[in-house]
Amino acid sequence: MIQWSSIQNVPTDFAPTAVTIGKFDGVHLGHLKLLAQLTEAAEQADLSTVVVTFDRHPDSLLNPAIAKLPLIGPMQKRHLLLEAGVDATLTLTFDEALASLSPAAFVETILVQALRAKIVIVGEGFRFGHQGAGNVATLRELGAQHGFSVREVAHASIDGEKVSTTRIREVLDEGNVAKASAMLGRDHINTGVIEHGLKIGRTIGFPTANLSREAEGYLPLDGVYAGWLYADGERYPAAHSVGINETFQAVPRLVESHVLDRKDLDLYDKVVTLEYIEFVRPSAKFNGVDDLILAINDDLDKIREILGVKRLA
Repeated sequence: MIQWSSIQNVPTDFAPTAVTIGKFDGVHLGHLKLLAQLTEAAEQADLSTVVVTFDRHPDSLLNPAIAKLPLIGPMQKRHLLLEAGVDATLTLTFDEALASLSPAAFVETILVQALRAKIVIVGEGFRFGHQGAGNVATLRELGAQHGFSVREVAHASIDGEKVSTTRIREVLDEGNVAKASAMLGRDHINTGVIEHGLKIGRTIGFPTANLSREAEGYLPLDGVYAGWLYADGERYPAAHSVGINETFQAVPRLVESHVLDRKDLDLYDKVVTLEYIEFVRPSAKFNGVDDLILAINDDLDKIREILGVKRLA
């Protein structure tokens, strides 16, 4: 997949395109529906597919007080768009200059001059341009002027509920990783480097891999989850613990993962992926180490059952 970080990077002789525009801040079922229609339309018209997206959520600039943490990071986003079959991405820096573009200027400079768009496909309720002045009707009018067609794709829904990044974030805040995964169309994940921690888990017989705070992926509700850890091409059953260490009160909010029945793994400085399958219990403070060990063993028994794995000798 080709990646451009500005319109100046787009070759002047790049093929005519089918384009979609959006934050793609989750690449969830709604986004995947949009991308599937983009790919199909491009194949029929012999066009290259381009996703126009942004280096940050617009709220980071326009409404910083209400800006939320992203569901996925830039590397995860690139990987998911590649998996969806996108030919190229144009990631625009969302700054004052971009935010101030009128709908007409946005279309002319980006869609027409830079990308030579012939088909533009957007999600239901799409807005663009300065203060969201442009809508789908505006886009269609501009398309008629500049020679591209416009298609609007309806929201995806599950059990009558609209799929959105906001809703997925809400269910993750509730710890409902199973519902979040259904809305994403894949299991929710964190990806990052394993860093050295205080090694508290090792001292009580449950070594954990601490994911760097720079890891990508939204952290769900504090608690314990059944899941998988991927490293070096291998998949390991794991218990993921999100939050601070309420018993030892020494670790800031993060996610640490214990690979079931393995004490021989050296994951330090490796890039790993943590996949969430099911919520086990909320975080809790224990009276001491003995109570903590009992709770961990109970957690691991539940996780083995959820994941369908047996205890290793």
